[in-house]
Amino acid sequence: MKQWMMAGAAAALLLAACGEKTPLYKDASRTAEERADDLIGRMTVEEKLGQLLCPLGWPMYEKVDGDVRITDNYRKFIQEQHGGMLWGAFRADPWTRKTLENGLNPALAVKAFNAFQHYAIDSTRLGIPILLAEEAPHGHMAIGTTVFPTSIGLSATWDPELIRKVGEVIGDELMAVGGTIGYGPVIDLSREPRWSRVEETYGEDVFLTAEMAGALVRGTSSRGVISTLKHFVAYGIPEGGHNGSPSHIGIRDLEENVLPTFKAAIDAGALSVMTSYNSIDGIPTTCNRELLTGVLHDRWNFDGFVVSDLESIDGIFTSHRVAKDRQEAGEMALNAGVDVDLGAHCFSLLKESVEEGRVPMATLDRAVKRVLVRKFKAGLFDHPYLPEDSAREVRSPQHVAVAAQVARESVTLLKNSGVLPLKAGTRIALVGPNADNMYNQLGDYTAPQDPDNIVTMLEGLKNGGAAVTYVKGCAVRDTRSNTIAEAVQAARRSDVVVAVVGGSSARDFKTKYIDTGAAVVDQTAVSDMDAGEGFDRSTLDLLGLQLPLLKELKATGKPLVVVYIEGRPLDKNWAAAEADALLTLWYPGQEGGTALSDVLLGRYNPAGRLSVSVPRSVGQLPVYYNRKMPYSHDYVEVSQTPLYPFGYGLSYTTFEYANLKTEMSDGQDATVSVDVTNTGALAGDEVVQVYVRDLVASTVRPRKQLCAFRRVRIGPGETVTVTLPVQRSAFELVNAACERVVESGEFEIQVGASSEDIRQKITISL
Repeated sequence: MKQWMMAGAAAALLLAACGEKTPLYKDASRTAEERADDLIGRMTVEEKLGQLLCPLGWPMYEKVDGDVRITDNYRKFIQEQHGGMLWGAFRADPWTRKTLENGLNPALAVKAFNAFQHYAIDSTRLGIPILLAEEAPHGHMAIGTTVFPTSIGLSATWDPELIRKVGEVIGDELMAVGGTIGYGPVIDLSREPRWSRVEETYGEDVFLTAEMAGALVRGTSSRGVISTLKHFVAYGIPEGGHNGSPSHIGIRDLEENVLPTFKAAIDAGALSVMTSYNSIDGIPTTCNRELLTGVLHDRWNFDGFVVSDLESIDGIFTSHRVAKDRQEAGEMALNAGVDVDLGAHCFSLLKESVEEGRVPMATLDRAVKRVLVRKFKAGLFDHPYLPEDSAREVRSPQHVAVAAQVARESVTLLKNSGVLPLKAGTRIALVGPNADNMYNQLGDYTAPQDPDNIVTMLEGLKNGGAAVTYVKGCAVRDTRSNTIAEAVQAARRSDVVVAVVGGSSARDFKTKYIDTGAAVVDQTAVSDMDAGEGFDRSTLDLLGLQLPLLKELKATGKPLVVVYIEGRPLDKNWAAAEADALLTLWYPGQEGGTALSDVLLGRYNPAGRLSVSVPRSVGQLPVYYNRKMPYSHDYVEVSQTPLYPFGYGLSYTTFEYANLKTEMSDGQDATVSVDVTNTGALAGDEVVQVYVRDLVASTVRPRKQLCAFRRVRIGPGETVTVTLPVQRSAFELVNAACERVVESGEFEIQVGASSEDIRQKITISL
């Protein structure tokens, strides 16, 4: 290492002595592309490959006596592998073993970033800065940052403008500590609720997902962050609900429902795409050239880079078994269009592959250029260091206020017999495993938290001035945790019972993990975790003693409000039938308790809407609303309809629709307008939803398809004319020749409050 540093210094002195001009790649007046080309021309094969490696970042520093310093792991990565990128340097969770004690707060993260850059620039021949990629699906996954609801909760707001603000906050907090790349949004469609990662998605619909993901990307991109879209492609429909299993999907379904979410987010500014662990029709997506090069670059002119999911290149060999070793797997991935090896086990083996022509030099140079261009455009060569006080605004009061508003808007009221909102002075018995457990409300991909920064359901109600008696009652899964008798006694002394049940993605330090960070299910372990990456389910039942708890509380005769904190749509049949009110908050983030308190106590009128259908039974699956024709028939045991459909949600007021009109433009875009009247006594938000149904087509079409929506604030007795654009793409299909076309014929425009609560219809001809 010392010899390398001495050689680099000697070379620099020799160049200076000979009077060579500043290299073109260091000239800030030249374009990023010109600078990248010049730099690539100066690089060895090993240096080029090093720019494509992205190993785990957290072993690259250590915290000592309240300060931070780089480790030998980092020095070796830079000197021996010529590394150019790190992933999750500031990540903290049980898998990384980084805690509040040995992890980095934002101020120390800034110091670490500057130390990384100084070493990468000062001790190498070419002085190429490092690029940091960080997990950021619902906030930067690092200590001291703002924690938003998980994506399934973000989408429940049906409020793209608010989600854009979330993206701005995430972007600000990433850039404050040097995180140029943010992993997220996750835009897989969730058609399989047994799958462990439903919480990370924006639900089951292509249009809603595209709108929400595009909004988040516009927010993060406006702050200079490179958004990495996950996971390319069709990852959310795995066989049997098993994470990473094959996805069975036809070309038209792929073109009409899956690819458009990625195209929309790329059009919104995303500059990175992550591959997925699955295979489609026998081809692992991480070496699928037709998708990674043919679709992304050739068809869409994608100007960014493709990164593998963690060790998904290894998986071409170890999981899918279509390569004989990691070297061949690396060749397959790089030739297919993967530019960055997350995990860094395979591309580091490719020097011989390049020299022997199995990976063309032009292919390697193209991947390196895609990465270097992003470094130049991010300003890392010209302004590589952060001010010491860069992180002072992380988790600012303004950021927390955005988290609180998102949590409020995501609260989804599914049933209300009139018990809500609670009257002033109501004595509340608050029970359940998720009533006062901060990690159970935060979801997966969340760092360790200072308890003072999280508002639990109990704390929210107390902060709101409610009279509350709290008894846990039971755990999510552990049947040995049983204080149901005490909960029943508290219920009998109360005016109303609020039971907060559901699931958890909270990891703990006893959980086992595979190399990719996914949790390993241990049937003997006592843990609340029933969701989160790796925790797939065979049922959607409430686990542990939760249902017995609810039944015992119901038997007291007191009004029962059931609140689900969950990462997937769990079974709600009993609560739908027996509870007096039913809500879901999904995983509402750090301000979840504030949101619940505001809704229960009547300070906020709920208007969240489901972005995923709630099934009655696993045996019904799939139940997503826009399945293709024909309409299903009932089962022997149960209706074919979901318990609660896509787009559903109640309010403390009521709305009526009238006077639906449509106008068509020459370009076959449409405008839909409808009058919406608040017929209740309270101001509230209504989510106006527009669906289109192709009445006769050359290929089988969905029963209906969301094509526009708007969340509108309407005062009591007020009528608002809501006008929504419907784009030409809403009328398109992929025909038998795999062409995207608009066919002439009749289309039914449906407007209403959910996919099944259609209030107005009109037929148009194209």
